[in-house]
Amino acid sequence: MSIIQGLIDFILHIDEHLVEIIGRFGAWSYGILFAIVFVETGIVIMPFLPGDSLLFAAGTLAALGAFNIYTLLIVFFIAAVIGDTVNYHIGKKVGMAIPPQSFLGRVVNKERMETAQAFFNKHGGKTIVIARFMPFIRTFIPFVAGASRMNYKYFIFYNVVGAFLWVMSCTLAGYFFGNIPIVKNNFSTVLILIIVISVLPAIIGAIRARKK
Repeated sequence: MSIIQGLIDFILHIDEHLVEIIGRFGAWSYGILFAIVFVETGIVIMPFLPGDSLLFAAGTLAALGAFNIYTLLIVFFIAAVIGDTVNYHIGKKVGMAIPPQSFLGRVVNKERMETAQAFFNKHGGKTIVIARFMPFIRTFIPFVAGASRMNYKYFIFYNVVGAFLWVMSCTLAGYFFGNIPIVKNNFSTVLILIIVISVLPAIIGAIRARKK
């Protein structure tokens, strides 16, 4: 199985994989969840890791007693805040001066950065909050904020607010609705819908930008 196939399988069957992780690592599973959210939000070359689906699936398992919901919310919140903060400082340090031929340049390419920059210019500081709910975009926006030298106090305020809203809404949605029979029996389909709905605003924005 290739890395891409493995990643797709992990995302689509993330509930099953989380059960395996809990069975193997026990309480250390919180650390693994922390690492995934931190890397997905904090390392600009890793935007393809699960975010919304991970929070939803973990919340679903918390309702079954596999995780403590309060510990889970705290772990996700801290990981999200620190992740965006690290990403901001990477953007501030590296800026837009990334060689396009490099590995980082191929991931953080001109088109993706221009899309994030346009989104950032349109919505200002609120972008940090809005982007939390948009896969891929949420990984690039803190980088752009840092590269644009956005005031750090301004950034950290929206970072904390966005992380709180994102973690609470996605995790508690899984906690309260993930085990409803129709959702539980079609869990992979629900995760796909979550991803599609999250990505849709970015796709619409990109299409409008291209037309302009």
